[in-house]
Amino acid sequence: MKRFAIITATAVAALLMAYPAWSGTALVGNENGASISLIDTVSDEVIGEIKTGGKLRGTAIDTRRGIAYVSDQAVNRLLVIDIAKRTIIKRIELGESPEGVYISKDGSLVTAAVELSNSVAFVDTATNEVAFRVKIRGDNPEHAVFSPDGRFVYVGAEEDDKLEIIDVAGRKLIAQLQVGTRPRGIAFTPDGAKAYVACERADTVYVIDAREHRILRTIKAGQRSNGLTMNPDGKTVYLTNGGDGTVMTIDTATDQVTATIKVGARPWNMAITRDGGKLYVANGRSNSVSVIDTVKKILIKDVPVGTMPWGVQILD
Repeated sequence: MKRFAIITATAVAALLMAYPAWSGTALVGNENGASISLIDTVSDEVIGEIKTGGKLRGTAIDTRRGIAYVSDQAVNRLLVIDIAKRTIIKRIELGESPEGVYISKDGSLVTAAVELSNSVAFVDTATNEVAFRVKIRGDNPEHAVFSPDGRFVYVGAEEDDKLEIIDVAGRKLIAQLQVGTRPRGIAFTPDGAKAYVACERADTVYVIDAREHRILRTIKAGQRSNGLTMNPDGKTVYLTNGGDGTVMTIDTATDQVTATIKVGARPWNMAITRDGGKLYVANGRSNSVSVIDTVKKILIKDVPVGTMPWGVQILD
């Protein structure tokens, strides 16, 4: 009995040491703050900060290993960060002006959209090296998002008003769609049937058949529609309107706007908890993150963070 108690206590102690670093934390990249703010998603309070230097943009998290991948536009690198230790463990050369960063569902690859080379870098998470790059035809890619099955990456070429589609296994561009002016955020339904693309200067969201890679319809958005995040249940997609300072909820069954929620100034990129209960919205001009109750569709809190938050990712 004593031996069982000692083993259990040791195991619990190990879990308690690891759990805060591995679960329930929102990471907020502060573009002009040279840091990542850490928010506890239970209390919605800032619990720490990772000093990085540079100009942070996109973030992706490998939840298996507690590793964050963050683009630093100032030095054209991808920072590899051990979240538990709050330290940079590697810097990967990407090319000039890296932006959005995303990880495949299986955690094997990370994409980084590299603006001035008009390309997407694919990083192997096993080696933390660039495995290959794919050149796109349009100008200035900002987001490069994996389809749920990992077969495709959708890329918004924001200066060319194009949505570009990469075949990951083939390592090549296979399609290009003309969309609205300045495509930014991209989100897929969990079944991979549809994708949504926010076109900032068109104040419009394009709905894409993600299996046949064709445009289905458009949805009128607010002013300067920008970021998109999908609820894990696939029933709702969330849209930030940077000019209006709002978040819209869109029913994915009808593709109709169902609510508009006021948040901070220039809301940008977002993240949602695994249970879909809370949405975290980076407000670039308010230096805050708005927390939304997705069931009640109300703002429940504004959390002060660093200067000009670009986006949020959640480790849960």
